[in-house]
Amino acid sequence: MDTPNYIKALLLPTNGNKPRARRVWGIDLETIWLPFFTATNTMGDTAIPADAMGAPLRLGYNADGSVKFSKTGRPVTKVVKDIADSVRLVKDNFTAGLLAYANGVITDNPDGYKAQIELAREAGEPIIAKDRANLDKAIANAMVEAVAEAEVKAKAKVRSNKAKVAVTA
Repeated sequence: MDTPNYIKALLLPTNGNKPRARRVWGIDLETIWLPFFTATNTMGDTAIPADAMGAPLRLGYNADGSVKFSKTGRPVTKVVKDIADSVRLVKDNFTAGLLAYANGVITDNPDGYKAQIELAREAGEPIIAKDRANLDKAIANAMVEAVAEAEVKAKAKVRSNKAKVAVTA
């Protein structure tokens, strides 16, 4: 069987020069969520208000009613609640579906599932051991550097104190 072209297209790297758009749950608001929710409104599956669809990003405000700015000085924007709530619902249903699928596999094929868990655990052991050894080594090196730096600072402080004593004498 040959791999279908649409599957091959999914595996191709994307152009990194694509402009970044506002994302909700990691998915583009303008090109994915708005068309999706427009379609669900059209079919009567959702009733997201037209003003939310027409102006999905809203300016953020402080408690006193003034416009909210980020630490970088840019105005804060947020996704309108109706759309954010609908995205959250899709996310919750999606994760519930993933868990239901996993539970079905565990129920229908417990031995195969346990074998996959064991295979993954065994494959991960050497990676975890190597990372643990590298982390221990890095911590030991950092301690040696910190002690050396503290000794240099202590010696400098002693010299500074001796110079002060010499000047006052």
